[in-house]
Amino acid sequence: MASGAVAPPPPPLTGARRGFGGRGLLLRRRLAATPMKDEPGVSANGGKEEMVADSVNVPRKASLPGLSSSSSNRTTAIPTPLHPVEPSDLRFNRLRPSIEESDCKYTRYFGRYVAREAMIDEEYWIAAWLRAENHYEDQSGDRYVESFKRKYASQEFHALKKRCGKQVGEKYTCFVAVKNDGLTRTVLNSVVGTLDVCVRHPLHGETYPAEPGNSPFYSRIYQPDQPRFAYLTNVCVAKYARRQGIASNMLLLAIDAARLDGAEIIYIHVHKDNLPARRLYDHIGFKMVDMDGARQSSDLCLLSFGMH
Repeated sequence: MASGAVAPPPPPLTGARRGFGGRGLLLRRRLAATPMKDEPGVSANGGKEEMVADSVNVPRKASLPGLSSSSSNRTTAIPTPLHPVEPSDLRFNRLRPSIEESDCKYTRYFGRYVAREAMIDEEYWIAAWLRAENHYEDQSGDRYVESFKRKYASQEFHALKKRCGKQVGEKYTCFVAVKNDGLTRTVLNSVVGTLDVCVRHPLHGETYPAEPGNSPFYSRIYQPDQPRFAYLTNVCVAKYARRQGIASNMLLLAIDAARLDGAEIIYIHVHKDNLPARRLYDHIGFKMVDMDGARQSSDLCLLSFGMH
């Protein structure tokens, strides 16, 4: 994940009124929140459908249901994804695409899930929110953390759409892991994991992929005579869905996709202290790269996976 300084706390809302505390505030919050849980509740149709939200314009202090850092099924409301003055076509009551509608080039089924390419904007937004949750996972006690996550997710959403839409000289793909249990679910309650893969030729002056957020300046001229490589980033899984093989199956799908797109080697950066992630990559077959004196961070190490 890209690192950077945390933005300063947002200013108080203009025209905020005082004196609305206690039971009245609690009642309004309960009325404004839309109860949604990770698993579908009992409904009039025999439990075949889950509850959906009617609007994305809800209190800004809410958190994304099903993607909270808490493993419990809390009653939460859907956050407004973008700044209120910005137009948004995102619909979180939109049902996830069916298997028939998911005409993806790359797909991997495992257990109650399927890993595939992100297809619609709502899936890109939830992928961005998962990354925000992962980025601020250790700061859950900060009073402004929800605002920070919202800003981070909004920026990542726009950047992700731009990266995946601009395919000149490189192919950038966002993969998501989605529940595949036969139930009618919203997109919101379906996406549980995400990662990105970029396949390209090396740039002039580039030996290894740069660390996220610390890219040196290179000429934007590719070396077509050099073998293509793939670079994996933003591997994360919703906290409540971990330890179910989601990350490993997304990685295996990304490896297959990179191979089909012509990559001869795959790189990924990992924090040296992230032992669970390092064990996962080692199990799949990634090896530590000997960078032979090349500049690298004291916190990250570069791993590679050979296609041969």
